[in-house]
Amino acid sequence: MLAATQTTNTDRIQHASALNDAKNTEQAILAYQSVLNEPSTNDQVLREQKVALIHLVRSLIDMFNEIPDCLSLQIEVCKEHIDWANDDKRIFLKQSLETRWVALYLDNKMYHESLGLISQPLKELKRLDDKMVFGGSGPDISSNISQCDLLPPPLLQAALDMQSGILHSEEKDYKTAYSYFYEAFEGYSSQEDAKAVLALKYMLLCKIMLNLAEDVHSIINGKAALRYAGHDIEAMKAIATAHQNRNLQEFESALARYTQEFNNDPIIRTQLAALYDTLLEQNLVRIIEPFSRVEIAHIADMVKLPAPQVEQKLSQMILNKAFHGILDQGAGCLIIFDEPEEDKTYETAIDTLKQVDKVVSSLYQKARQVILDSGWI
Repeated sequence: MLAATQTTNTDRIQHASALNDAKNTEQAILAYQSVLNEPSTNDQVLREQKVALIHLVRSLIDMFNEIPDCLSLQIEVCKEHIDWANDDKRIFLKQSLETRWVALYLDNKMYHESLGLISQPLKELKRLDDKMVFGGSGPDISSNISQCDLLPPPLLQAALDMQSGILHSEEKDYKTAYSYFYEAFEGYSSQEDAKAVLALKYMLLCKIMLNLAEDVHSIINGKAALRYAGHDIEAMKAIATAHQNRNLQEFESALARYTQEFNNDPIIRTQLAALYDTLLEQNLVRIIEPFSRVEIAHIADMVKLPAPQVEQKLSQMILNKAFHGILDQGAGCLIIFDEPEEDKTYETAIDTLKQVDKVVSSLYQKARQVILDSGWI
């Protein structure tokens, strides 16, 4: 009975995969759902072979990833099977599905909901971890520690490397971030995972942020990256070329041409915003360098940006001491001053006072010792 059920499920899964490969997504979704909703899948097989069914349910939900534009359906299916696993007291399966559920909310950009959902699984897993460590004997604890030393699955390790790279890039440590993204790229690539393209994009981004735009072309033309050629990689190549040329218009053109590739990724969007700001500052400094007085309208015309935006940026640069100058808003001009010579009078005076303090303190100690030795006190 069990073998027949498993064979039937296998055939139906293969049929659903064939429908998906044939781009018949609606029929594929219905086929996957029919297997998940089959009573024998949820009840009989679970009683007779729990591990096989847990793997089956997780595999079926994973297969939804291959079907485009069905995130909402994945969330719904995941919720249904969390309820079923909870009713049937399948704790491990429930926790696994809850983790997947949170990830789906995150992919759907429902950040507040995902934060709310993750709190309960975190408490349960922390409680389980404490129970395993503190409730065991010495050998048990050693065994648990040894288990922690085991390498995680390749995809999990790649995901951890990816997250580490993202955190380091947010801290502007792009060199370390590149190393993590490279490890993530190799991990995803070895498993034929689609996220390898994302890791490659982040690698290229780090090179651009490190002012090593010339390395981008060598990475793209490398053997490992050639298989992932496409719009995403072309978008990063365009940004690298614009940054290498220090050309603001070229940079804006690349952003406009590859809007979907950049705007859909908050990591890249944030870093490119900072890069654009830096590139704008470099262009403004280069333009105003020959002048002691220049019209803001002329600067705006040179960088092809609205005058109010340029004025605001120049004001910010003055406050940040990127250069010395003032804005004459009445005349609509920027007045640039020469770099002031550093006056070291105050530093010298402070240093002199410190030395005098040391001399006075030393004389006081010597005088005090003389008085004590003479017995006057």
